[in-house]
Amino acid sequence: MIKRVPVSALKVGMYITDLNNDWIPHNTQRRRGVIKKEDTVEKIRRMGVDYVYIDVSKGLDSQDSEPAHEVDRRNESALQRAGEQTPGVFKRVAVAEEMVFAQQVHNQAQGLVGNLMNSVKLEGAIDIAPIHQLADELQSSILRNANALSCLGRIREKDNYLLEHSVNLSVLMSLFGNYRKLPPDALHQTIVGALLHDIGKILTPDDILHKPGRLTPEEFEVMKAHARHSRDILKATEGIGELAIVTAAEHHERLDGSGYPEGLRGEEISVYGRMVAITDVYDAITSDRVYHRGMTPTQGLKKLLEWSGSHLDAALVKEFIRCVGLYPIGSLVLLESGRLGVVIETNDEDQRLPVLRVMYDTRFRMPITVDTLNLAKPGTQDRILRSVDPEDYKIDVRKFLL
Repeated sequence: MIKRVPVSALKVGMYITDLNNDWIPHNTQRRRGVIKKEDTVEKIRRMGVDYVYIDVSKGLDSQDSEPAHEVDRRNESALQRAGEQTPGVFKRVAVAEEMVFAQQVHNQAQGLVGNLMNSVKLEGAIDIAPIHQLADELQSSILRNANALSCLGRIREKDNYLLEHSVNLSVLMSLFGNYRKLPPDALHQTIVGALLHDIGKILTPDDILHKPGRLTPEEFEVMKAHARHSRDILKATEGIGELAIVTAAEHHERLDGSGYPEGLRGEEISVYGRMVAITDVYDAITSDRVYHRGMTPTQGLKKLLEWSGSHLDAALVKEFIRCVGLYPIGSLVLLESGRLGVVIETNDEDQRLPVLRVMYDTRFRMPITVDTLNLAKPGTQDRILRSVDPEDYKIDVRKFLL
């Protein structure tokens, strides 16, 4: 049985299955196995981890442990409570109409961020004007219909993670900022900061940046320096706002001081830094990387809740969940009818009733004719039972998003 145990109760002889530290997005440690030395326990405690998961059938248990299914049940209840309110970001045009423009903006964004990184590497300077224009276009698309860019954000390739992550983070920050009704200038600057938050990685050696295996402690320190590099590069950029710099500089800071580059705590981190920390972790843990398969959107939201309070701002996490919905774009859900559907459009008024693309019948374990199902349409009887992992049914949700 898999259980969650507080790090304070960790001891030699326990079998670790998950270090539960994906809130450190660039951490590649995926240690599994029996703890054989007290030194290992101390190293885990120094990482800032609060809880780890153990397999009590392969190692020692603890009176302080809790079954993983109970943790998941509690996170599911918290997720449902957090999603009770309406998203609050309303559509102005149909998603099909917006998709044409959104694809143009999305492609432009990836190309522009990639060119900027090459330009900074060669010339050491950023032409900020195109980024300001791009931020405005991203924001305009989100206001017309956020589902279009959200769909594109779920169609990604792990080998192009750096560019896609920067663009998707700006989309998530636009969604989040709109939901929280940030003033226009502040919203614009946070989108710019999100687009450029990883610009400092141009100074990270490629053998570390693209290493598929576990980073050594020394390599991890080099990797962490990118946040400071991003801050310094943006500070030297003429025409960029202070909030954009703050957004980029604080995206890896954590409430308990375990983040970087400054180890800020609590209110020392700006609200923009606390917002971008949430969106950055969410996008990172739900993305396929060279060293791990991404979680489902719903699993990602549950993890945000689990890490709330110690690492992430609990109140802002709940707002983020209400913003993206109980079943974010790209979620695979099981219906009462036994069919599976991919969420392609959220519902402005009731998060439980999104638009789906159904394609599989679990009762017969076979594909069915693809059909679009709007759960909010009068007369529709089917309802969502729960989200499921596409891997369990060998379904590539990306094929059904467009």
